Amino acid sequence: MESQVLAIAMNAMKVTMILSFPALLVAMIIGLLISIFQATTQINEMTLSFVPKLIGMAIVLLLTAPWAMNVLIDFTTKILKMIPGFVQ
Repeated sequence: MESQVLAIAMNAMKVTMILSFPALLVAMIIGLLISIFQATTQINEMTLSFVPKLIGMAIVLLLTAPWAMNVLIDFTTKILKMIPGFVQ
């Protein structure tokens, strides 16, 4: 029983990391590019990096939404199929 709960928790963390990776990767790349731009132009405006990251992450989330929904549906289906095994 405890091993099943730990397996579910581990799978939930894996799914969370897989789903968040595309948006975090885009935010990191955009942040790096803006930091390089700010270093070369010596513009030290803190809000300059916020808006492009927000727009980039929104675009990535829109593009990966169908894939993310399929991953969540598969995970939920697997969890629901495990319910009869918990009742003992």
